[in-house]
Amino acid sequence: MSNRPLMLALTGLHRAVLRMTGQRLGRRLGSMPVIELTTTGRSSGLPRTALLTVPARDPGSGALIVIASRGGDDLQPAWYLNLVAESRVLVAAPGEHPRPYRARTADPDERARWWPEAVRAYRGYAQYQRGTSREIPVVILEPAAAD
Repeated sequence: MSNRPLMLALTGLHRAVLRMTGQRLGRRLGSMPVIELTTTGRSSGLPRTALLTVPARDPGSGALIVIASRGGDDLQPAWYLNLVAESRVLVAAPGEHPRPYRARTADPDERARWWPEAVRAYRGYAQYQRGTSREIPVVILEPAAAD
């Protein structure tokens, strides 16, 4: 059974809390900051924005690490499929102006480095991985110059 209805409801609630509190509440989930990731729809070509948590950062490069878990669903998240098709994305903390980033899937060595960090930030990722047959992608968002 898909977690999609629950995930959509929780995301809608999270967006409502951000909007109703003027971005004062909902900027973090636990210890993780929340970002708005805007991708280009792979079919529509339209901007698509997802709220995601950042379980890890690379202080040297300024890269943000996000996890394409979709709550442990067997399907990849749409935002992930979009960034695989077009790596240029925009990232913003709620209420801030978006900045350009390049998105890419971590290679095996990078995944081995960042996956444990993500699980330390949120143990649910390990449970999600056990519940699906796909390898949950670790995504690296690297700051980019504006085009």
